[in-house]
Amino acid sequence: MKTPGRTDDSNRRSRRRFTKEVAAAMAAAPLVSLMAKAQTPPGAKTKEAAAPPNPQPSPTPQQQQQKPSPVAEAYAAVARARFEEHVTPEQFELIKRDLEGNVRTAERLRSVKLKNADEPDFTFIA
Repeated sequence: MKTPGRTDDSNRRSRRRFTKEVAAAMAAAPLVSLMAKAQTPPGAKTKEAAAPPNPQPSPTPQQQQQKPSPVAEAYAAVARARFEEHVTPEQFELIKRDLEGNVRTAERLRSVKLKNADEPDFTFIA
């Protein structure tokens, strides 16, 4: 007779076996990687080397001198009202720049239009 909440011995053994197999796979992964690299001929190019790097454009001075958005200004005013006695003026300028960056990032995220068929990048199962 089984009691709720208890597991039988076969489940414990399978969990233990699974844990051992995972540990063995993690230990063997670097060896497999080294062996695969050793087996490729020296003249062969990999896919990574064939693709050119995709550099991020550096911000131009015009982009750096953009007028702050009203939303960022409002957030900065709230931050000044709440934390003025704890923050120096230099720190407050850093906070304002961070808030402006966050607002600009949020605007860029909102500008991406998703279709109804777009799926998430990952699936979470609990």
